[in-house]
Amino acid sequence: MPRKGRHTGDVAAEAAAPEQAVAETGEQRPVNPYKDTYDWIHCIIVAIIVCVLIFVLLARVITVRGSSMLPTLEENDRIVITRLAGDYEYGDIVVLQKDSFRTEPIVKRVIGTEGQTLEFNFTEGTVTVDGKRLYENYIREKTYDSYHILDPDYYEVYGIDPEKDVGEDWVRVTVPEGCLFVMGDNRNNSSDSRVATVAYVDKRDVMGKAVFRLYPFHKMGAIYGVELNDG
Repeated sequence: MPRKGRHTGDVAAEAAAPEQAVAETGEQRPVNPYKDTYDWIHCIIVAIIVCVLIFVLLARVITVRGSSMLPTLEENDRIVITRLAGDYEYGDIVVLQKDSFRTEPIVKRVIGTEGQTLEFNFTEGTVTVDGKRLYENYIREKTYDSYHILDPDYYEVYGIDPEKDVGEDWVRVTVPEGCLFVMGDNRNNSSDSRVATVAYVDKRDVMGKAVFRLYPFHKMGAIYGVELNDG
């Protein structure tokens, strides 16, 4: 008498029997108790990597050294700078590195951009940009110190024509293409573009624009440039 083969339905029923047994008894597969911990650790690692990339590629934290930016910034202030805050304009606070002056980063404010004509009267302490005398309510005191910019030995550095661009107590300069003229807010205690070893700052020497103050905590907040104000 021939053996009867099992029907397909019988095989499927047998295969499903263990699953039905599990369902009937309420038993479940074992769960990894560390899964949530692994997920949290993974998220934290990813967040740290993202922060590192942001600060390395997009932004940096710089410590202010010296008193040249008083009263706006003080020594040991921590500021965040970035290259992604747009082109540099009058009033922006920037951090630059110019090896002809010193290897450490220096913090200054942009006073003139490429093509602009600046005129300084060191008796009156005034600054003029493209014929507009500035009203500078952010500086510690008026600009009385000329440093090197009135020294005939440095006229060539600044492109000064002694017959038309300079007088006894005043001087006129035009910022070259691709450059900035920077000054500290503490005008009479600041080595800046009035010093021949700094002079015009190539934009490629600018590390970034200051956008935020991290420290001291009671002064934490965004850093904004100032408007070109002729009073």
